[in-house]
Amino acid sequence: MIIEIKVPTPGESITEVELGRWLVEDGAVVDKDDEIAEIESDKATLTLVADEGGKVKFNAQEGDTIEVGAIACTIDTSFQGEASEEKQPAEKATKAVAGEQQKEAAPPAKSPDKKGSEEGEKPSQAAGTTDQSHVKITSVAKKMMEENNLSVDDILQGLKRISKKEVEAVIDLPRAQTAVTPSQTAFSREEKRERMSSLRRKLSQRLVAVKNETAMLTTFNEIDMSRVMELRKNHQARFIEKHDFKLGFMGFFTKAAAVAMNFHPAINSMLDGEEIIQPEFVDVGIAVQTPKGLMVPIIRNTESKSVPQIEKDLKDLAEKARNKKISVEELTGGTFTITNGGTFGSLLSTPIINPPQSAILGMHNIVDRPVAINGKVEIRPMMYVALSYDHRIIDGKDSVGFLVKVKELIENPERLLNQGINPEELLLDL
Repeated sequence: MIIEIKVPTPGESITEVELGRWLVEDGAVVDKDDEIAEIESDKATLTLVADEGGKVKFNAQEGDTIEVGAIACTIDTSFQGEASEEKQPAEKATKAVAGEQQKEAAPPAKSPDKKGSEEGEKPSQAAGTTDQSHVKITSVAKKMMEENNLSVDDILQGLKRISKKEVEAVIDLPRAQTAVTPSQTAFSREEKRERMSSLRRKLSQRLVAVKNETAMLTTFNEIDMSRVMELRKNHQARFIEKHDFKLGFMGFFTKAAAVAMNFHPAINSMLDGEEIIQPEFVDVGIAVQTPKGLMVPIIRNTESKSVPQIEKDLKDLAEKARNKKISVEELTGGTFTITNGGTFGSLLSTPIINPPQSAILGMHNIVDRPVAINGKVEIRPMMYVALSYDHRIIDGKDSVGFLVKVKELIENPERLLNQGINPEELLLDL
């Protein structure tokens, strides 16, 4: 039976996609639910999955533009199960090799008359093993190897062949990770040329449009991160125990931005022709770097969520984006954006607005700097923050006031519980 694998629709407004790359070879036998290809739209990168097991036949090549609903490939189900059958002998061979190597590596029994001479000896590497210091192993792979009592040599010897996927994985590695041999020259004139992905092309168009179509300005401030860092340090262990993930800084900044918009709602507005739209909800987009480029998943209704809820949503969305499982709906509709260049070591930058939004908050690296505290110089962990905004609909008073309010809330995080109101003023009904 021949099964047709059609291109799914990434979103209502998208009519065609680009076939990024095949994850299997033409004619390969796959199992049901195996990922077989990556498709790229101007908003996200998604994967094609095998509906049934069988032999794959390509109907398109990498880089081709395909209409939504078109047949990307077919699967001949008469070959169903052969992929699993091929894996079983390899697994058995791998385990057999592991058993033999364990016997060879086992140290000989010690005799009483040689005790003194053997105490200073160290076990040597088993014969036939390779230098494994350069082999990188993911945490998931390492756990699987430990559960099955396998070594790196077992895995390498158990591989039946090197496929296109393994070669591409090595090619895509950063140059810094590849070993430099004496034969390599520092005067190479080689060039690498590759076609821009659909996502990268769309991103380029949007960035140029922002520059040409908005009156973008940027205002700056700095924040003392002492209180938030102390909160994380004191409660991180209990937070992980309860929520099963780490507490970061993004949750505080996202919540602070949502609360600050109660005082400066213009920051949450956008321009539609000659009308200004001002949503009563705050949907914050968090810029996430992925192998395919920058993506901005949206956390909905941050004004109504707690810091742990925001952190959980961000964790789930970021994982989806990096694993190419995120939907177009989860990437559209934001009213405000936050980007954190500090994760890459940025000290200061001017972030670019994400249209049709009117403002974006930029976080940066935390650096110990001398600051004046009550007339004395103290060393504090400080972060520069930047707010880029569209001056056509946001005035300087609102942009500066918003950033000052965010600073106030991060330096006094307890105010996030009272919608930004000073607890003393709340107590005295001021």
